[in-house]
Amino acid sequence: MIRLQSEPIRVEELLDAVAAPAAGAVALFLGTVRSHNRGRRVLHLEYQAYSEMAQSEMERLVAEVRTRFELSAVALVHRTGRLELGEVSVAVAVAAPHRAPAFDACRFVIEELKRSVPIWKRETFDGGEVWIEGAGESPVTEPQA
Repeated sequence: MIRLQSEPIRVEELLDAVAAPAAGAVALFLGTVRSHNRGRRVLHLEYQAYSEMAQSEMERLVAEVRTRFELSAVALVHRTGRLELGEVSVAVAVAAPHRAPAFDACRFVIEELKRSVPIWKRETFDGGEVWIEGAGESPVTEPQA
């Protein structure tokens, strides 16, 4: 399971996708919309993606993580569109025979996704909005008053 979608992410679906008899560990990462960022109150987020390239990069990323770590299964889903506070924006589920590779692979996937997949986040907050990019979350444009 590797996809972009505008619908809410169903955690049970990811867990079902990585269920495997050989898995002794499942690591799950959920990125959620938080209420505050950089000292300002967040109202909502919007994610946009270059869909074809993002899907291709997500598939490449999952193939790479499978060669780097001993894994049973990987699932990766990212939302697009408007998301409200508390909603899940990205989910990574990794199953492995042991916990260490499950944790390590899960972290690798989310960090690499933020670094290399063409998905952009616009944060709307009290007083303005700003586009935020990548793992460091540096603003792409300045907020408007």
